This record gives sequence, structure tokens and C-alpha cells, in this order.
Amino acid sequence: VLQTMATNQEEVKLLGVVGSPFVCRVQIALKFKGVEYKFLEENLGNKSELLLKYNPVHKKVPVLVHGEKPLAESLVIVEYIDETWNNNPILPSDPYQRALARFWAKFIDDKVVGAAWKSVFSVDEKEREKNVQEALEGLKFLEDEIKGKKFFGGEEIGLVDIGGVFIAFWIPIFQEIAGLQLFTSEKFPNLYKWSQELMDHSVVKEVLPPREPLFAFFKARYENLTASP
Repeated sequence: VLQTMATNQEEVKLLGVVGSPFVCRVQIALKFKGVEYKFLEENLGNKSELLLKYNPVHKKVPVLVHGEKPLAESLVIVEYIDETWNNNPILPSDPYQRALARFWAKFIDDKVVGAAWKSVFSVDEKEREKNVQEALEGLKFLEDEIKGKKFFGGEEIGLVDIGGVFIAFWIPIFQEIAGLQLFTSEKFPNLYKWSQELMDHSVVKEVLPPREPLFAFFKARYENLTASP
């Protein structure tokens, strides 16, 4: 036990950018577990030596560094945090339920995140339309999955909820910028209710980036993209 205690107390650093949904996932997990950490703000236009050293494969954030050991990929990091600090479990203890949670968290990344992003930030109209359809399809599966539950994790947030923060907070910003009706309370009443619960969760509320500057940032990006050449 002493050994793990010592490991858990080693310095925790998080390399990230404010406004990234993937960095936000890791921040939620750390906050949920009450882990003290140092946030190192990255500039992705001019990546730090540290980032290139710690994540030479993808050169992307988030990177969690625990006792000088680096880890990349948000869902991988969230699972690591869950296994390193035992309080407030993020994954269920039952192996089948754990596997399901991993399945749905990966589903969000594979079927919703990229499609929702491209349905707004693609130059090609056809490409956009195709991605809108794909995102709607993905959201429909999640709508059925959350039915009758407060969170995907049950009464408390878990891996899928943390993965889904992208849907709750970022998709509404994207669709407002592009005038899209992607994720609405009419289309997805269960999922919409869940998204409000999630954003109202004390830990999530504390970690979410301020909406206004984020909105302005993505709006400028969208207008750049859609401006006539």
C-alpha cells in the first residue's frame, strides 16, 4: 500500500490548451478524483520541446505526465487516472459493464466527434451533408442508450459521460455558429436532458472553459473557411 501511496503522490502535470474537449476530459477526471496537478498551457502553433519530448508520436495534447512518465490520448489517460487513484470510480467494477463503457466512449470518438466537427468545418458542401447524417446517426444510438438513466455511468458520471462532454458543450457551440440543427431537445430529448445534467455537475461546471471566447474562436475559424476566396 505504501508503494502505491508514494506513486500517487508523484507530481502530476497536464499539457493542454484551454478550450480543447479532449483536455477537458482529463481535467474532469483529475478534478473528480481530487488530484492536484500543474496545468502547462501549450501553443499548438509553436509546440514546446516538452510536448515533442512527451508525445513524439502524435505531438498533440492532452499529455498527462505522472512522475515523469508521459501518457497521451484522452480516454487512455482517463482510464489511467481511474486505476491510479481509487476513490470515486470512473469505470464500473463489473467486467461486462466496464467493457460496455469503453465501447460507448470509443463510439463517441469514432462516430460523433469527427462527424460533428466535419459537418461544420468542411469546405465541401457534400462532405458536410454526409457528416451531418453520420453525426445524427451516432447521436441516435446514444439517445437510446441513455434512456431512463441520469448519466451513462448511472447515478454518477463515468467514462462515457466524461467522453461525452464534447457533445454536451462543444456541439451546441458548433451548430450555433453554422446554423445547424444537429443536437436539439426536440430531436434527442433524453440525450439533451443528460447534457444539461452533465454541464450542471459540480465538477464539470468547474472545469468547462468559458463559452464566449471559445465561441468567438470557432466562429472566426468558420468564417475564414466559408469566406469566398
